[in-house]
Amino acid sequence: MVGNTFVSLCDQSSSCRTYGCAGPQPYSLEDWKEDIKLASSHEIDAFALNIGGEAWQKNSVANCYAAALESGVQFNLYLNFDLSVLPGDRREDVARLREYVAMIAGHPSQLLYGDRILVGTFAGQNKLFGCATLAEACKFVKDSLEAVAPVHLIPSYFINPCLYLSMPAMDGYFNWNGSWPIHLTPHSSRGEIQSLKLDTDKHHIHHLGGRTFMAAVSPWFFSHYGPDSWNKNWIYRGDDWLYVRRWEQLIAMRDQVDIVQIISWNDYGESHYIGPIKGAQPNSQAWVDGFPHTAWLDLTRYYACAFKTGAYPPIERDRIYMWARPHPRDAEAVDDPVGRPDGWQLTDDIIWIVVFATDVVEVHVCGDDGKPPAQKWLVGKGVWKLSHPMATGNGMRAQLIREDAVVAECAPSRDEFVVQERPRTYNFNAFVAMSP
Repeated sequence: MVGNTFVSLCDQSSSCRTYGCAGPQPYSLEDWKEDIKLASSHEIDAFALNIGGEAWQKNSVANCYAAALESGVQFNLYLNFDLSVLPGDRREDVARLREYVAMIAGHPSQLLYGDRILVGTFAGQNKLFGCATLAEACKFVKDSLEAVAPVHLIPSYFINPCLYLSMPAMDGYFNWNGSWPIHLTPHSSRGEIQSLKLDTDKHHIHHLGGRTFMAAVSPWFFSHYGPDSWNKNWIYRGDDWLYVRRWEQLIAMRDQVDIVQIISWNDYGESHYIGPIKGAQPNSQAWVDGFPHTAWLDLTRYYACAFKTGAYPPIERDRIYMWARPHPRDAEAVDDPVGRPDGWQLTDDIIWIVVFATDVVEVHVCGDDGKPPAQKWLVGKGVWKLSHPMATGNGMRAQLIREDAVVAECAPSRDEFVVQERPRTYNFNAFVAMSP
């Protein structure tokens, strides 16, 4: 099943993957259909529905499956059980998982791997379901689910890959943490920080012994919850065109990757959403509202197509993509009791730029209105990764100029984006824009 692209959907009417962040979702059937059609139009094949512990989530799952069926596009769904929040200490705790599988088994929109229902997990290495070892627990869970329907189980246990050999019930593995350079710390050297190695996939592939490997790609990570909430306040370095470079890596090794999962469609709390900002949020409005990411969704179409076909599609339109944080990393917030996020030292004060050029073109990164360009490049046909320093008080603006004509311009208004010297609260999320 090489060449499928799924997106991790942090179902807002379900529990968020990490730390059980949950919120009621006022999604209608039409809302779900709108998201499904949008994802499908960007080469995304399926949503992973991350399931938490609240009983009302079943209704949301049912609505999403109904929407997929009524959407008029070929689109699939699968269940991903968040075992960081779901109970799993007793054998009877598996009943909840079975109920969900029974609910969707046989549904036309259920994603099948071969002729088996694909089921995933987030974490679960500490949920033994009354068994003595994780290997026994994995077999128990799979056997229990298979009493309902044949299952292809792809967990994302956070364990040493050497243990996979002793876990034959595991049909594959999802390398959740492969998306980000999570090994970096403020004590890492500048060379190590800027080299951005994402090389953990090979260890999992080696120890899986031919079983299904699901890789992860994600554009960003920032969460800003204080000790009185979910106590989750950190960043992973998302610099150096992380989303583009990770896609390029996965495309280059596509013969070893069965599935790519994009993290995420709508996990606002961790700032890696590529879908539109809509519906309820898990108290993340302070760093999400006004910070669109759908330009990353537009980029997704190009790279997902390349992953699925093995060839990059032709560039048919000049386009500029830009993203940056709203304040320097050293800025002092005026009123933020949560404080700077852990890892803040790992990011740089840079505007990241990706240019799609149909032919030779000049790239101008502009200053404020009336000021001359601050930086110029002459680039040929293709995709170009460029960068420009952030400056307090400035926005972001770039143009592509060919034969004295502006053929593309990315110019968010200053009401939309400006680099703040003294932000009210810390916000290490990215503002992402693109030319029309």
